[in-house]
Amino acid sequence: MAEDRRTRRTRKALRDALVGLVLERGYASITVEDVTERADIARATFYSHCRDKDDLFTRLTRDLLDELGARQRPLIAENAVGFTGKPVLELLRHAEQERDLYRIILRGEGDGKPLRMFVECCVRVTTEEFASRAERNAVAPRIDPGLLARAWVGEQTAVLQWWLEIDDPRPPAEEVARMLLDLAVHGRYWASGFDSPA
Repeated sequence: MAEDRRTRRTRKALRDALVGLVLERGYASITVEDVTERADIARATFYSHCRDKDDLFTRLTRDLLDELGARQRPLIAENAVGFTGKPVLELLRHAEQERDLYRIILRGEGDGKPLRMFVECCVRVTTEEFASRAERNAVAPRIDPGLLARAWVGEQTAVLQWWLEIDDPRPPAEEVARMLLDLAVHGRYWASGFDSPA
C-alpha cells in the first residue's frame, strides 16, 4: 500500500515536472535531468519508471486517453442514435481539468507523437461507434465511417486546442458542446446561416 502511494506520488511528480517544463521551455530543450531535478527525484528512480522523456510523455498521453475513454464510454453507450452532445461535453470537462497536459499534446510537442496518438485513438473509437450506430439503427452511412470519424475528430481537436488556449473568459464547456452538437446535427450549411441547399 505504501509502495503504491509512493509510486503514485513519483508518477505525479514526473508528470507535473514534464508538463511544467514543456510549457515553460518547449519539449525539445528539456532533458531527463531537468525533469528529475524539477520532480526532486533521483535519475535511477526516473529510469525505474520510464526509458526516457519520450517514454514518459507517451505514458502520460496513454493514461490521459484511458481516463477519457472511461469517462466517455457510459455516455456513448446510453443512446442508440447518439448526437446527445454528452461525450463532447465530457471531453471538454476532462480537458479543462487536465488543461496543461492537453495543451502540450495538442500543440504537437514531442515531435507530434502524442498528438498523433490522441487523434488516432479518438478516430478508432469514433469509427467503431459510427459503424456500430449505423448497424444498430439499420442505416447505411452516406460517407465512409472512417472518413466521417476523421472529419469529426479533426473538428473537435481544432476546437479543443483553440478553446484551451484562450485566456479567461473562456466560453463555457456547455456552450461549446452545444455549438458542436448543432453543427453535427444540422451541418455546416445550416451553421453558416443558410436554410437549405439551392
